[in-house]
Amino acid sequence: MIDRRDIPYTTWVIWGVLVASATWGLFSLHWTNTIVSIAALLLTVLPVTFAERYKIRLPLPFMAAISIFVFSTLFLGEVFDFYERFWWWDLVLHGISAVGFGIVGFLFVFYLFQGDLYAAPPWALALFAFSFAVTIGTMWEIFEFAMDQSFGLNMQKSGLVDTMSDLIVDACGAFIGSFSGFLWLKGIQHGLSPLIEEFVQRNRTGFHKLRRRDRTSSE
Repeated sequence: MIDRRDIPYTTWVIWGVLVASATWGLFSLHWTNTIVSIAALLLTVLPVTFAERYKIRLPLPFMAAISIFVFSTLFLGEVFDFYERFWWWDLVLHGISAVGFGIVGFLFVFYLFQGDLYAAPPWALALFAFSFAVTIGTMWEIFEFAMDQSFGLNMQKSGLVDTMSDLIVDACGAFIGSFSGFLWLKGIQHGLSPLIEEFVQRNRTGFHKLRRRDRTSSE
């Protein structure tokens, strides 16, 4: 069972707000708010479930960022209509999420190779991370389309223009996220390096080949 200390306070607060919103929606018969709140709650629980299932310890800032993103996208964006109030809301969220998924893709495949840089060179890891992030962005656009068609929402806003703008921003963000992993492997420090290093440190046993390489190089 996952340690409660591995779940940031921000995530607990967001869970509380979403549960309260879903409950209020049920009693007031606001079905759209209820569905959106439940969907957001499930999406914020997924990282915790995934981490527990595969015995991965996610950095607290990373888990908090996921919760804030889902909360901002579904709850604030749809329930409080932030997409209509702020024209830049959708683009900013897509850009930030794409950077995050680029890093997730990089860490995921690096974890699968157990930190072995000889089996997975930096350029290959970066390419996979980029492809992973763009795929997630594409799946999200499909999700928006499904929600619009099934529940009468307006997540796609202007249709094709909105979708293509989101995908372009996704690709740019995916490049930034994946390239940050490439730079870290090359020993070049940058703003996202602490997040990557914290994940590696918190899951050190999963990167035992990297540890062995570090020990060998230092001898």
